[in-house]
Amino acid sequence: MPFDFHAELTMLLPHMRAFARSLTGDADRADDLVQDTILRALKAREQFRPDTHFRAWVFTILRNHWVSQLRRKPFLGPSLDAEGAPELGCPAGQDDALMLADLRRALARMSPDHREVLLLVGANGFSYEEAAAICGCAVGTVKSRVSRARRELLHDLEGTPALAAGAARIPSSAAA
Repeated sequence: MPFDFHAELTMLLPHMRAFARSLTGDADRADDLVQDTILRALKAREQFRPDTHFRAWVFTILRNHWVSQLRRKPFLGPSLDAEGAPELGCPAGQDDALMLADLRRALARMSPDHREVLLLVGANGFSYEEAAAICGCAVGTVKSRVSRARRELLHDLEGTPALAAGAARIPSSAAA
């Protein structure tokens, strides 16, 4: 069956939106990033080699465009829309929504490198090798960043300092 570029690109839209949203932290900027990525992918269609991984190729375009935007624009503070506003209260039974909000805030506080690889590997299901190709770094670097990102996320969600929590996990027999 021949490769259908448009169909494959269309199937990636939800994943691209989720990744772009996690990178930008804002739905509107994420949609703009996805739209720009689609335009760039369509313009570069002839550069895609069918024997390569299409999903990684598209995500590389998305990531590179996001990095380019970061370099050109000064830091923008968090959005003040309804999602970015501090939570004043919630109805009973909304624990899942609160945990998701905590996760979003913890991800937003992470360094961009850690957040990026964690989302590629953990949320989007890319292999370490695919994530390394997307990020343009070594596989070992991706593994290290994912490990540190998971540890950082865990400590942030548990509310424990990273060094104190790491020290608390050392068995007493190994401390001697």
